[in-house]
Amino acid sequence: MSLTIQQVEHIARLARLELTDEQKEHYRGQLSTILDHIAKLQELDTRDIPPTVSGSLSEMPLRTDEPRPGLSIDVLLANAPETADDQFKVPPVFE
Repeated sequence: MSLTIQQVEHIARLARLELTDEQKEHYRGQLSTILDHIAKLQELDTRDIPPTVSGSLSEMPLRTDEPRPGLSIDVLLANAPETADDQFKVPPVFE
C-alpha cells in the first residue's frame, strides 16, 4: 500500500509534527513499507492458534499485596539536591 503525500501530511498533523518536503517523502516510503508488512501478516490464517495472552486480569496469577517496611527518611533523601524538614525541596512552580 503506497501512501500519498497528503496522507503523510495528515498523519503528521495528527502527531503535531512539522515535516519538510524531504522528510514527508522519506516517511511516505517508510510508512508504506510498514503497511505492506502488516497487509502480509493479515493474510495469515490464525484460527487454529490459541491466544497467548489473556485480556482479563482475573485469569492472571498475581502475588498477594502484603505491607512491607519502607525506606527510612535518611535513605530516601540521601541523593536529593536540597531538603527541608525531612522533605524534598523543589523550586516553586508559581511565583
